[in-house]
Amino acid sequence: MRNPPLHRYATRPGFYFTDDGGADVVVRSETAGQVWLCVLESIDRPSAFFQDAIRLFSDPGSSFIRQIHEFPVCTRIIEHLYLRETLFRMTGPNYGLWYVHLPKAWDGMRYGYRVDGAWDPKHGVRFNPYKFLLDPYGKGVEGAMELDPAAFSYACEVQDRKVIGSAYGEMSTVDSLGHVPVSVAIDDRDIHKHVGDPDHPHVPWRKTVIYELHVKGFTANAPWLPEELRGTYAGLAHPITLAYLQNLGVTSIELLPIQAKQDELFLQEHGRHNYWGYSTLSYFSPEPSYATKAAQAKGATAVRLEVINMVRALHEAGFEVIMDVVYNHTCEGGVEGPTMCWRGLDDLAYYRHQKANPGRLEDTTGCGNTFDFTNTHVVTFAVDSLRYWAKRIGIDGFRFDLGVTLARLNGEFTQHHPFLYALRSDLLLGNLKLIMEPWDLGNLGWRTGQFSIPFAEWNDRFRDTARTFWLQDVDDSTDFGRTSLQEMATRLCGSADLFATDPGRGATASINFVTCHDGFTLTDLTRYNSKHNEANGENNNDGSSVNHSANFGVEGVTDAPEIIAAREQAAMNLTGMLMLSLGTPMMLAGDEFRNTQDGNNNAYCQDNDITWMSWDWLYSPHKTREMRRLETVSRLVSLRKSLDLYHHEDFFTRLTQLGLLKPSDRVKWFLPDGTPPKESDWFDLGVRSFTMRLLSNSEVDVCIVVNGVAEDRQFHLPSDSKWAPKWCSAEINGRWPAQGDRAAENETSEDISVWMQHVQNADETVRRLAEQARTQEETDRRLRAGSNASASTGASSDDRGDTGAIPDDVLTTEFGVVPARGDDGQLPNFPASEPGSGSDAVPDSTADAYQAANTGSDASTDAESLAERRTMQVTDALRAVGHAAAAAVSDDGIGQMPGFQRSSVDSATDSVSGAGSGLPGDGSVAPSGTSAAEAGMGTGTQANDAGTVWTMPALSITLMKQV
Repeated sequence: MRNPPLHRYATRPGFYFTDDGGADVVVRSETAGQVWLCVLESIDRPSAFFQDAIRLFSDPGSSFIRQIHEFPVCTRIIEHLYLRETLFRMTGPNYGLWYVHLPKAWDGMRYGYRVDGAWDPKHGVRFNPYKFLLDPYGKGVEGAMELDPAAFSYACEVQDRKVIGSAYGEMSTVDSLGHVPVSVAIDDRDIHKHVGDPDHPHVPWRKTVIYELHVKGFTANAPWLPEELRGTYAGLAHPITLAYLQNLGVTSIELLPIQAKQDELFLQEHGRHNYWGYSTLSYFSPEPSYATKAAQAKGATAVRLEVINMVRALHEAGFEVIMDVVYNHTCEGGVEGPTMCWRGLDDLAYYRHQKANPGRLEDTTGCGNTFDFTNTHVVTFAVDSLRYWAKRIGIDGFRFDLGVTLARLNGEFTQHHPFLYALRSDLLLGNLKLIMEPWDLGNLGWRTGQFSIPFAEWNDRFRDTARTFWLQDVDDSTDFGRTSLQEMATRLCGSADLFATDPGRGATASINFVTCHDGFTLTDLTRYNSKHNEANGENNNDGSSVNHSANFGVEGVTDAPEIIAAREQAAMNLTGMLMLSLGTPMMLAGDEFRNTQDGNNNAYCQDNDITWMSWDWLYSPHKTREMRRLETVSRLVSLRKSLDLYHHEDFFTRLTQLGLLKPSDRVKWFLPDGTPPKESDWFDLGVRSFTMRLLSNSEVDVCIVVNGVAEDRQFHLPSDSKWAPKWCSAEINGRWPAQGDRAAENETSEDISVWMQHVQNADETVRRLAEQARTQEETDRRLRAGSNASASTGASSDDRGDTGAIPDDVLTTEFGVVPARGDDGQLPNFPASEPGSGSDAVPDSTADAYQAANTGSDASTDAESLAERRTMQVTDALRAVGHAAAAAVSDDGIGQMPGFQRSSVDSATDSVSGAGSGLPGDGSVAPSGTSAAEAGMGTGTQANDAGTVWTMPALSITLMKQV
């Protein structure tokens, strides 16, 4: 039995190419009076519909809208747009759907809809056939909205970029075509389209390290890319970009929204743009502006192909691709906003309306409107979109912006919402990574931990605890902080109090983060007490005023060495806690090399150097602070991935099937004197130093040692094992844990970075000059030591040796370096490097310029060979960083951190003896109503042998490994 025509599409809107050379087109509008499909063609080419369409002419006695009602197919010429618009009257509504069959259709065809019906804005009905509407299921989009009265369904004017008019006034009769974007059809029927696709990485949750980045901002200033690839999908897929990400060690790339976007009305009125992309224009179309100019010129199909190729390249490099999606609201904003799509198709069906005033929209997003997820067809629309991105584009997971809004049933949140069940039960989506932002701006909008299996959630409690402990409490310089030992232990152990909500739900459901796109960067957290959002044009009223940040005495950039050192160590403390806690860590792109937004904690509208990554530090031949942090962070990430102790999804304390807390012996806690905490210690705000021991039956144990006080402190580690430090936050400032009563100091100054040996400006000339600089520095240091010369000013604290001498080659501010003197005693004159300038696609190197200026060599090097050579240089540098990280996780590399004595570790590993304390430990918290002793946290009895004594640097977090 054959199905009737269109039966298979009866519940699924969309644009479907057919074998007869045409297409079946379906759109949903439950309350419209009439719907037309509109096809746009250039008037300098023959029309595909000449035989079917009736030509319309301007008639003073009959409006355009009245004319299109008269004929099933009609066409009109729009001379000022050089377009022909052919309108096909659709049949319907059939269960809310409208249908038409196009006799001819082609890839790249531009189209849209016009919808007629009642105009009653006070009751939420805003049909206007003069408005050209996007296809909600359109897979391509072209053009952009202009701030013009034509874009609005109500009669209005635009004066000085301000919209003047009432959304409840008369209907606009100005045609919007030419002032709004249009949909583009993409023929996607090729059955071989997935042939040759690389396998999806399918990284287990327990091994996932997420890296949040913006497609454009990450490479907009990338010096390794030709100008035409910067800030594009192709730029992110470039081999050097992928090599950088690989050597950093992250596993999953979380992209800020790449669905087509449109600037909100507020931003358009103020001449600014939505950079982040949380203002969706089309849920099936990629954002065209992130594609290369060549792809944009070829059209929507080429743009989409560039996105697909980016995802393929990331998969081939071993990365998962997680996409940030915004299904809670659209770019149309409040009722005063423009009419692009949903408002014109069926405002009542798509958006939530106030019950007492249906002419106004509910807004739990802060963006003017809210999708109505109580409507089954809105749920279907979102699921269809997600499946398309997963199946056709290859996305491995989704992060849902303002996820609580998606789970509101009749206005109230429920974890049993049909949309959440639809995601869980879908055979494709239910097996992807699904991450919720567990809050919105509605009633009782904070819901962290309440989404249940299989969803992971951003853990804002982890963020706030880490910031408060390492920043606010430290900056206040008091003996008592705001964070108890129990709170820290709970966050370090995966936040069981929030996420152990269902049997089987593990710590990986907690997406631990310290920074994200929304807020301060890691560097700005340590530079600013207050937000500085003046550039946003809202009088610094936007963005959160509660940041739990600290400036360590000076607001903003400073050249004071002691403040710079304190800030750097604080940043590493936060990173250390992030990577050494149970749960799924998420990093913000750029935090690994001191990226800053100059104190802007809400840079959503800054599509410029404020938000674009700065890679200038790659050009320095010296060990800049950016390089130091990058190497320190990459080693830490590699260490985490090497430890099977983190490769599980259980809580140490978790719910049993009966709903009872089940204690575990996989973690033990100790105070600095080696004794387990007493019950009162868990809530004593003065207890800021402790050891967390993670025990394993299959590999060596590790200790996470936290020294939260502003002085070096001795710790008695468990005496049943030998211990050696693998990573310490204080190493960023040249300090390292040591056995005995003193922490180790950096004894050498490593001026030459592993990057410097390979990047664009680091050819033989620069290496020779740097080697000369180091030799001269050592000579100068000996002379100063012999003459008891005092140290010069302007050096950072982490560049001082034990004698207090300061080398010539040191950082003098938070950004710059002063090169060391050459053989002639003068500072070498490195010509400025200007990436991306001139006609060459690849920037000139400093070394090349130096040679041309000083040796008379031929500067006209072949561009292609130069680009190839530089690509190899940067790739070699990335590989070297990776090798350094690999050495850090190897037991052979223990104690061989640059500048530290091997003897301090050797003596530790050789001298530890005696039996362990055998004191029991607990998971993360003492259950409510249960004593610490009953929970297995120990009774406070002094251990017979407190173990090896190690001195930990002040305000540090250290990873100690059993050897």
